[in-house]
Amino acid sequence: MSTDNNKKTFQIMIDGLLPWDQLPGDRRRSWIILAIPTLGITLLLALYEYLKLRSIEQGVTNKRVILKTGFISRHTEEMKLNSIETVEIRQGVMGRMFGFGTIEVTGRGLSDVIFKGVDDPMSVKRRIESVSNPIT
Repeated sequence: MSTDNNKKTFQIMIDGLLPWDQLPGDRRRSWIILAIPTLGITLLLALYEYLKLRSIEQGVTNKRVILKTGFISRHTEEMKLNSIETVEIRQGVMGRMFGFGTIEVTGRGLSDVIFKGVDDPMSVKRRIESVSNPIT
């Protein structure tokens, strides 16, 4: 009796692992029906993130800190180096592991410029501080 139960249990386990060509027609169609929209949504999200990434310009010149965002419309934030008060870094666990973070440059008054997803934020912070407060 226990041998029959073991065979049934094994058969149920194997049924879920059938190769694609042995699946009944209804199951194959349902997988295709699910796969097409999933692939389409994934491609649209990837395209959106790619365009968002390509539409960001961030930089430090010898006169100012600049952040430009936007694909169709454009938003620009600038801060003169002599008005910079603090440069802060925020890094989560993943940022520490993979070497990226957010840099917040705070100026006089209420102004601040935030650079998100910056590679090696410590060196960028040092560069901003060396340009804004040069050692004479």
